[in-house]
Amino acid sequence: MARAAPTPWATVGDRREDRRVALTTVDLNRALLARQLLLERVPLSVTEAVRRVVALQAQEPASPYLALWARLSAFDPAELDAAFRDATVVKATLMRITLHAVLPDDHAPLHAAMVGSLRASRLFDRRFRESGVPIADVDAVLPDLLGFVAEPRSAAEVQSFLAERGLPHPRVWWALRTFAPVRHVPGGGAWAFGRDRGFAAMPPTWPADRSDEAVVHLARRYLAGFGPATALDLTQFSLLGRPVSRQALAALEDELVHLEGPDGEDLVDLADAPRPPGDVRAPARLLPMWDQVLLSHADRARIVPPEHRSTVLRRNGDCLPTVLVDGRVAGVWRATDDGIEVAAFEALDDDAWAELEVEARSLATLLADREPEVYRRYRHWWDALDAVHVRVLGH
Repeated sequence: MARAAPTPWATVGDRREDRRVALTTVDLNRALLARQLLLERVPLSVTEAVRRVVALQAQEPASPYLALWARLSAFDPAELDAAFRDATVVKATLMRITLHAVLPDDHAPLHAAMVGSLRASRLFDRRFRESGVPIADVDAVLPDLLGFVAEPRSAAEVQSFLAERGLPHPRVWWALRTFAPVRHVPGGGAWAFGRDRGFAAMPPTWPADRSDEAVVHLARRYLAGFGPATALDLTQFSLLGRPVSRQALAALEDELVHLEGPDGEDLVDLADAPRPPGDVRAPARLLPMWDQVLLSHADRARIVPPEHRSTVLRRNGDCLPTVLVDGRVAGVWRATDDGIEVAAFEALDDDAWAELEVEARSLATLLADREPEVYRRYRHWWDALDAVHVRVLGH
């Protein structure tokens, strides 16, 4: 599939003087939407789209599919099925200790950047410590485990392998599948990863002694997909420590421009990254649960109005499927027997509802062949929504 033709604002050249004019929240919104392919649907392949957006959060199997549907002009879910099956897109635990879909050549440096944090998140977790298993035993079995999963294995096979080596406690595999360089292998189901998914080792392509370079790679990729940003934003995206984020951005200084944010804060960005003006039109979109545009900044006001944040981003970590109008969250949606139910947090004009009707029809068509009531188990969040208006669309 051909690359999309560049938009007029896709290349901005050297903008080292941009700090003289403060960027508005809307400017930051349009920069984010441009990089995340949400200003216009583009005719890209699945693999090129994943490369462009850096990573797709994938803890819910449907989410990377719906994220690509919202971004591509001719998305065929079978293409993502095939990419997962052929490992041209891989699903693994990476940033924020969360499953992400990334390209294999990004997985190696991203895993190398994150492995210390991932390992600590599990081996020093109270739930692992209560198992009584020595950390040294987990580290010692890792090379043999990676040899065992050189070909895909089921979770049951891995558990048996570990039990044979004296590590039967389920927390051992719980920890290892988080920080070991392994990918999830499709096992069927509506969205490729059902309960029968397997696990396979990723090739060791990033030297362990170059972890600092891996963190710099992560920072560069983050800015490409989510900038302009601060070190605190990079920390939110990755859950690496703030000093680590600051050091990584400092290492990129020769590639960066400094910009002034809406509150006078110092933002950094790649010099040639797209920063369209704030008056560029942003179309209505329906985004999946945990779409990364909602989760990748410390200050999410560029896309989530502060008054809606606690509704969309729940205390237990759930992030509801959202409705974008003019580039910002204006409501949430859920799939029902009757169509796509949109609960708006504010009054929407007729044009916005007409756009959302088109989106809902397209989404309902996609879901009909896969899972018509996607995210059904999260419906309890709708019981207490403070919605101005609710409409069922796409039926």
